[in-house]
Parts: sequence; structure tokens; C-alpha cells
Amino acid sequence: MSQFEFKLKHRDATSAARRGVFLTPHGPVQTPGFMPVGTQGTVKGITIDQVSATGADMILGNTYHLALRPGHETVRKLGGLHAMCGWQGPILTDSGGFQIFSLKAINQITEQEATFRSHIDGTIIRLTPEHSIEIQEALGSDVAMVLDHVIALPASHDEVEDAMARSIRWAKRCLEASNRDDQAKFAIVQGGLDSELRTQCARELAAMDFNGYAVGGLSVGEAPSEMYRITAATCPHLPEHKPRYLMGVGRPVDLLESIARGIDLFDCVMPTRNGRNGLAFTDTGKLKLRNAIHREDTRPIDENCPCPACKHSRGYIRHLFVSGEMLGPILLSIHNLTYYQRLMTDARKAIESQRFTEFLLEKKQGWGEDQKSPPAT
Repeated sequence: MSQFEFKLKHRDATSAARRGVFLTPHGPVQTPGFMPVGTQGTVKGITIDQVSATGADMILGNTYHLALRPGHETVRKLGGLHAMCGWQGPILTDSGGFQIFSLKAINQITEQEATFRSHIDGTIIRLTPEHSIEIQEALGSDVAMVLDHVIALPASHDEVEDAMARSIRWAKRCLEASNRDDQAKFAIVQGGLDSELRTQCARELAAMDFNGYAVGGLSVGEAPSEMYRITAATCPHLPEHKPRYLMGVGRPVDLLESIARGIDLFDCVMPTRNGRNGLAFTDTGKLKLRNAIHREDTRPIDENCPCPACKHSRGYIRHLFVSGEMLGPILLSIHNLTYYQRLMTDARKAIESQRFTEFLLEKKQGWGEDQKSPPAT
């Protein structure tokens, strides 16, 4: 019997939003849910206990980076990724496929493998689907992503189709290489901005026995409307009782618009990266706390937020950044992660009460986002 199960609890009547729970050996993940990014075994700048206090159920680690430092065998000897970093909840690991895209100037793709030069020391790395799974099994994550072929857009139809077809073949190789029953495998739908290729890829992957499905290759520079269009075209062709994960997304509005189209899980560096640079997310839009307007502001960032940052004034937070104190980036990273988790909690409640579309429009109004494009059903 599988150690993984996705229980679909509610469907929103006015959109394709879903409320569920994904059961794993390290505990449940409430969906819709957001995973903080811990690329190298740490969510940058904050402790594991602080990550947990934000309300996160699941975090993400990266196969490519952990294979380079400290090395997957070292992680194995340290007891696996959970023991090494101290996170007791579920962990998802990316496969290294995104590095095929982001390191395109120093890689080469064949049917057999992707060949990289390490961004650290130039060492040649050969990553096959089988080796990606081997690394992730050594890391001991709860969810291992298949190795996929991500390409930069725009690209020709033939190039997009070639990468999509290779992603399907590589997904099958990943499934066949799997040896751990306690590690779920998620396939990744590719196909660029071509809805027909996305549909074909989704259907072929859905025919295989994966524990979940991701939509990849988006949020790489295309217009948000294009991402929403492709997500809406893809989700109906994915198994209803398996979790759906939109990789690398994103802005709060992108999360809610994608939930409205049937997505269950997200990850992105945006909350922590922006936090380290003095930007806070709120229901009334983004606050740039380095700005002089906040110098004597006694208000908290958000009076309804329970995070440590919101126990202080905006003026104090600004002072920390202007003074170069490391506490400023730490506090804003915690605040932003807390904001994302509160947003997901409220989204789940809105789905349960059959008012997700109303909730989405309320949030967009608060953020100053365009109200003219209601979510797709």
C-alpha cells in the first residue's frame, strides 16, 4: 500500500479551486499550500524552527546544489536531508531540471543525459534521469521530482515539442529507476506556451503511475496571462485525485489565480529574496521599508500579523536595513513567509465556504491588481 495519498476535501463552486490534504510519511500537507525554498538544506537566513513557526508544512531542497555541496553521499551519511537540517516535516526535492534552463550557457543536452559545468569550480557533471533519482533517494526527500528538459522561451514549435517528448521519456526512466517506496515521484508537464503540447504531455504522464504532477517551464519571463492560460489548459488533463504543483511561482496574485485554475502546491524564493532586500508583502500591496517615508512610522508592517517582525515598528525595521544589521533581512524573511502561509490558510477557508472567487477579487483589490480578468472555471 502506498504511503502517499491525496484526499480531496472540497471543490469551489465558482472556480476550479480545490481544498485537500497530501499525506506523506513525515506528515500531512494542507492544500492549497506554499513550500518555502531551502535550496541548499536551509531556508536562507532563518532557522528551521522559525520556518516551522510561519506555518509551513513542507519545504523544498535542490538536487543539483546539494549534490555539489555537501554531496549526496555526505547527506546520506548525515542521516538524510531531514536529519541534516532538522526539519521534521515533508521535504520535496527538485530534480536539477531547472539547471538545464538556468545554466544553458554551460550545458549540453543529449537523449541520454544533461552535461553541466559546475557553477562553483567548473567540474563536469553528468546528470541522467537515473542519477537524479539516485541522488534524491540518497537525500531521502518525501517527494522526488523527475528530471525534465526545460527550454528558454520563445522557441520554435519543433524545439518545444522535442523537449516535451524528451521530458516524457525521461519521466518514464525516472519511474523505472525508483527503488524507495517511501519516496513519492512527481512528473512534470512541459510544452512551453502551446496548449496542445501541454495537453498531450499531461495525458501521457497521467497514464503513468506517479504520485503527483507538476506544471513546469512557466514563470520564466512570459506574461502572467500566458501562465494562467497554460495552467487552465493543463489541469483538466491531470488526475483529479493526485496533487498538482506549479513550480517556481510566485507573486501572491499568481498563487491565487493559479489556485482558481486547479493548482494545489507552490514554491518560490520570492518571499525570502524580497525580504532580504527590504520588501514586505501585505494585503494592501508591497512595502519598501528602506524608503525614508517609514523612518518615523510607529505602525507595525501589519497589525494583524503574528510574526516577530510585526512586533516592531516600520521605523525600527527601516533602521535595521539602513544600518546594515542582519536582523532586518531575517525579520522580513519571516514576515513574508508568514504572509504567504496566512494567505494559503485564508484561501483554504474560502474554498471550504464556497467563496474563493470573491476572496480572490477582494485580495486583488487590496493589492491594486487588475479586476477585469476573473478566474477561469
